[in-house]
Amino acid sequence: MAKYFFFPGQGSQAIGMGKALCEASSEAMNRVNEANDLLGFDLKKMMFEGPEDDLKKTENTQPALFVVSAIVYEAFVRAGFGKADFAAGHSLGEYSALSAAGAFDFATGVKLVRKRGELMSKAKAGAMSAVMGCDRAVIERVCSEISTADSVVVPANFNGPDQIVISGNAEAVAKAGEAIKAAGAKRVLPLAVSGAFHSPLMKDAAEEMRAVLAAAAITDAKIPVIANVTAAPVTSAAEIRELLVKQLYSPVRFVESFASAAAGTGVEMGSGKVVCGLIKKINANINMVSAHTPEEIQAACAVLGA
Repeated sequence: MAKYFFFPGQGSQAIGMGKALCEASSEAMNRVNEANDLLGFDLKKMMFEGPEDDLKKTENTQPALFVVSAIVYEAFVRAGFGKADFAAGHSLGEYSALSAAGAFDFATGVKLVRKRGELMSKAKAGAMSAVMGCDRAVIERVCSEISTADSVVVPANFNGPDQIVISGNAEAVAKAGEAIKAAGAKRVLPLAVSGAFHSPLMKDAAEEMRAVLAAAAITDAKIPVIANVTAAPVTSAAEIRELLVKQLYSPVRFVESFASAAAGTGVEMGSGKVVCGLIKKINANINMVSAHTPEEIQAACAVLGA
């Protein structure tokens, strides 16, 4: 039976994230304090107390999620359950997965995700909407028909059999949403995001991120990480760098990544239970548990050890 470590992405943040674990573990608290020093501002206070508006800013959300996933993963390592057959993350969570797989250290990851968040937050304005209950082919056709050179809309996140997120210029996203509803979608929900993530509007940010990644200390991963861009395992440092660049403007192929994956146990390490919900709909043969608090980590270790 395969073991999978999953890591959440943007949208899983919440005030109080990581607090219970830090109160129970000096190692976790030291890591969060280290992140404060690396970033030069009080991320810990933002995570534990808010305000929510600050935590929701992309440039803050990304390091907050990375840090919490890191301290949760390190708790599994200390408990003797730090090894998996595969690691994977949802969008931003891919950085957490790569760190857990040994491709770069904590400090490098904190700096990378902070820079990624900054670049994404200043990218061209755009919009995203979640589409529920509509055939993938219909969504792809509508996006293709509505997109122009100056106003683009694309499928950005293949999150589940019944959920696909579209992304692009605000006008095109709104127009596509109406057409998709008319084609029979159950629901189209505009998302509260600062930009058109995983769309061509992120290409300038991606090129800036390319230089950042080129200078970062990245090595081959010790276990395969399922890449969002290819839906395939990656371990090569050179390929990891290239895929992290492409990830900014390419769709997250989560369904393809896990629809036919081997049966086993998956642990979502970090804030929230978004990935648990997605995997349960994608592949019922992967038994999912979430781990964020000390109690949840202990329960998940029991499952992994069974």
